[in-house]
Amino acid sequence: ADEFGVACVITNQVVAANLDGQAMFSGPAVKPIGGNIMAHATTTRVWLRKGRAETRMAKIMASPCLPEAEAPFSISAEGVSEAKE
Repeated sequence: ADEFGVACVITNQVVAANLDGQAMFSGPAVKPIGGNIMAHATTTRVWLRKGRAETRMAKIMASPCLPEAEAPFSISAEGVSEAKE
């Protein structure tokens, strides 16, 4: 990526972390399948989730150069755009 000046996107699936219901208040309800291997292979981690209606949310979870932040967006036939409130 650095040599050619392109961005690389790595995706990871998440699963329910507390399947037995015992640890209801002990952390996030989901965890990444790739675990620490995927976490150490990336620089900036962005969590994508569905918002209200057609809105999606992108949240910067970990980054050495960006603060934690959240931004709404929409996906339509025209592509990715600002979310319509």
